[in-house]
Amino acid sequence: MDYRVHSGQIEEDQVSSYLESQSAKVPSSFYLGAALASMVTSLGLKAAGKDHAALFIGQWAAPFLIIGTYNKMVKQHGSDSISKAA
Repeated sequence: MDYRVHSGQIEEDQVSSYLESQSAKVPSSFYLGAALASMVTSLGLKAAGKDHAALFIGQWAAPFLIIGTYNKMVKQHGSDSISKAA
């Protein structure tokens, strides 16, 4: 049995569409800069001996990069093929 979702089969909800339209306004380089800034800040905190804060801030880099990748994909491919056809 084939359980894959095919293009145009399921429509995105309004919340997802709104979030994608708002995040698409932010340049993709912002997310890369935010990831680098979190790494540099984490390094500074680690050097200052604030290990817990350094770990907390350092873990922000991966989510920023993931959000940036998602943002880039939405800009290139759109969010919903049904809305493209309409």
